[in-house]
Amino acid sequence: MDIISRMVPLVLEGGKTTLGVFAFTLLFSLPLALPVALCRISKIGAVRKITAAYIYVMRGTPLLLQLMFVFFGLPLIPVVGLTLGRYTSILVAFVLNYTAYYSEILRGGIQSMDPGQWEAGKMLGLSKSYTFLKIILPQVLKRTWPAIANEIITLVKDTSLVYVLGVMDILKAAKSVSNATSSILPYVYIGVIYLVAIGILTVILERIEGKLQHETEY
Repeated sequence: MDIISRMVPLVLEGGKTTLGVFAFTLLFSLPLALPVALCRISKIGAVRKITAAYIYVMRGTPLLLQLMFVFFGLPLIPVVGLTLGRYTSILVAFVLNYTAYYSEILRGGIQSMDPGQWEAGKMLGLSKSYTFLKIILPQVLKRTWPAIANEIITLVKDTSLVYVLGVMDILKAAKSVSNATSSILPYVYIGVIYLVAIGILTVILERIEGKLQHETEY
């Protein structure tokens, strides 16, 4: 009970950070992923190459390293010289990282669509934007949602990386209590919290997937 009483206030404090990083990242990275995906398959070579380079860097380096670079590295770059707070650095790094992953998922979904659907929309007198938003995109979301959902679940676990910048999250709360009590139990309790949170999130994501499947049936 002593361990639990020590953990509760720290977990509540750390939970705000964990939930905040998760919600902010999801709120911004998913919408940003679509224009990035479209830039990735743009007919303009420069746009396509710049986008590809951004995605390569984000996917090719660890998120932990990106967190450290945004906070410690940006102020050292003469041209940029940008200094961000710890929490802001975390949000920027997470959004940039997950936007890259989501955009590649959407790009694959867009390119997997039958070109005949674009032709059908054109024959019906529909604009390209209308065809994409009303016909193509719903099918892309249906096809890619399992992969997107998997990244959302991964995001929950990745929020534990914020400790590298000294920000309190639920994992750091467990570490603090574990160090104070010389017990492994705080980590076990936090593991259970993660399992419960991901279990609830999985149910929500599966319901969204079922709704997408139903709405795109023809």
